[in-house]
Amino acid sequence: MDLSIIFVNWNSVGFLRPCLKSIYARPPAFSHEIIVVDNDSPDKDAHAIKQEFPSARVIESKANLGFAGANNLGYRSSSGEFLLFLNPDTEVLDDSIETLMETVKAIPDAGIVGCRLLNTDGSIQTSCIQTFPTILNQVLDIEALRMRWPACPLWNIAPLFNESTSPTSVEVISGACMIVRRGVFEKAGLFSEDYFMYAEDLDLCHKVRDLGLKNYYVGSAEVLHHGGKSSIQKPVTQWSTTMKMNSVEKFCSKTRGRLYASLYRASIGATALVRLLVIGLLRPLRSLGINTFSAGNAWAKWCAILRWAIGLDNVQTTTASR
Repeated sequence: MDLSIIFVNWNSVGFLRPCLKSIYARPPAFSHEIIVVDNDSPDKDAHAIKQEFPSARVIESKANLGFAGANNLGYRSSSGEFLLFLNPDTEVLDDSIETLMETVKAIPDAGIVGCRLLNTDGSIQTSCIQTFPTILNQVLDIEALRMRWPACPLWNIAPLFNESTSPTSVEVISGACMIVRRGVFEKAGLFSEDYFMYAEDLDLCHKVRDLGLKNYYVGSAEVLHHGGKSSIQKPVTQWSTTMKMNSVEKFCSKTRGRLYASLYRASIGATALVRLLVIGLLRPLRSLGINTFSAGNAWAKWCAILRWAIGLDNVQTTTASR
């Protein structure tokens, strides 16, 4: 088998269905298999995929293994020389799978290869490539700054706006769509199950680079990524925000040490205080018709982050898809 395409489903059949249709509408011109790991979805809707796409293999986990654990389960049931990990809330455009496959096969030192991710409205999703998190780039993680200075080494998203179609070496490829050679994935130790959700892609990219390989972004392959469609089903709307903070802290601890991780948490807490102060000061401007952001959502987000930073938010792990 040339390629195994692996999905993790958690109550996402409504989004997985059009993704599978986009693949079957233009199947890759090489041998491939599609594996869907149902991560103990409360809706128990995996049977719908079995009925509608009988050639796809559905694995029903009896427990929610998290994003990393479920993808590893899918890998263990696969036989492809290459592995494509794809989120269920995506849609593959044109011949993007072939482009990714050609790229990873053609570059001798290729570790993980990723594509251009597009939002539902067709705009670029700037998180599809990243640098490894540091205290500074996390404190300054403001979309307006990233867009104003895309080549800044703190985040270096300049390749997203480069018209060249040549693959570009980057630090991190988004776990929403990444292709990797089976042997490389095995040597890297698979996805780390230290993370229930978020940062497992950071961790894998870091381990691949430790093998002496590079991760590449190829802008000529495009995938729609509707983004976070399982996470937003949580009743506690800021659950995914605090889960992400928790996972990045764990990554910092693993790669830079416990002291650095503690400084990261303290810095994010201070940042949350500043953001809340600014939001509070700007709230009166809304009465003047100035509403450049959703103050309510921003306030809730940074309140949740502050609670996490000071240890008041005990993150529960109950879902496993971005």
